[in-house]
Amino acid sequence: MNSRKSWIVTAFLGLAAVLIGGVLLSLDHESEAPSLVQYQAHYIDAGAMLRLTETLSSDALEGRATGTRGNEAARDFIQKRFETLGLNRYGTSFIHPFTAMPDADDAMPVNGANVVGWIEGDSDGPALLITAHYDHLGIIDGEIYNGADDNASGTAALVALAHYFSHHKPVHDIVFVALDGEEVGLLGAHALVADSSVPMGRVALNLNFDMVSRSDAGELYVAGPFHYPFLLPLVERVAAEAPVMVIPGHDDPALGVQDDWTTQSDQSVFRDIGIPFLFFSVENHAGYHQPSDDYVNITPDFFARVGDTLVMAALAADAELDVIAGETAGD
Repeated sequence: MNSRKSWIVTAFLGLAAVLIGGVLLSLDHESEAPSLVQYQAHYIDAGAMLRLTETLSSDALEGRATGTRGNEAARDFIQKRFETLGLNRYGTSFIHPFTAMPDADDAMPVNGANVVGWIEGDSDGPALLITAHYDHLGIIDGEIYNGADDNASGTAALVALAHYFSHHKPVHDIVFVALDGEEVGLLGAHALVADSSVPMGRVALNLNFDMVSRSDAGELYVAGPFHYPFLLPLVERVAAEAPVMVIPGHDDPALGVQDDWTTQSDQSVFRDIGIPFLFFSVENHAGYHQPSDDYVNITPDFFARVGDTLVMAALAADAELDVIAGETAGD
């Protein structure tokens, strides 16, 4: 075990247990990252989004692997944010637990849970589903895989959008889901689809965020329009105004399994039941599925710009959701 990591794991052992009990790291703690953001965000609180990313990817949460105490601590924190923002529950709880078999030959069943909340719109028509997975790889061979970009960033962006829409009522209902078990077989997405309490039949579009905080090139890719050409004009309109370079792509099967992202994250499960998707992500970088995917290695100014871009995409989707629902009604 790496000596630094070993010391940190030991030192934070008690802290992780406290986190699970509900006394969580504060969003108000000082962080250097906001000072690195030159961009003035219009839609999101960039500082809060960055601090949440830092918290979720801290060593104290031990990589957030499904079924671990660090994962449970992250889940508890997200739940408290949903409560603070006044999101609605389906049933009595934001927590939707599941037991599933990971995608591995020698795997044992794991207990996971999605965090599900929603904001009521002005329309009783179709709904928009916004997702990001909060789990990561945990500890492997003594190294903590913190998953700052993958996918503390997407989860923090999801919360940032929930914050925006909690203060700006959407036209349509928006369902926000922090998914568990993505790294071990998209388990949380499968569980969500199977949960009859969540009205998946009303969902006309899924926006999925996975790895959105780290790009030296300043590029944010959007997969989906290859399969749903009617979504391309929406993406192009967002791209024309976005503060980052938004590039449709990584969704053509001819690219091969590594470069076609269609089935590489949770949107694949929703696509299988007929829900169109737009999947937002950066290209793989040196930290992908490595211990170096730490908070200090994200690109904060780019991430702040992405946060605004994702709100712009959600606003555009909300405005056009009836049309999008009509495009898929006959499928």
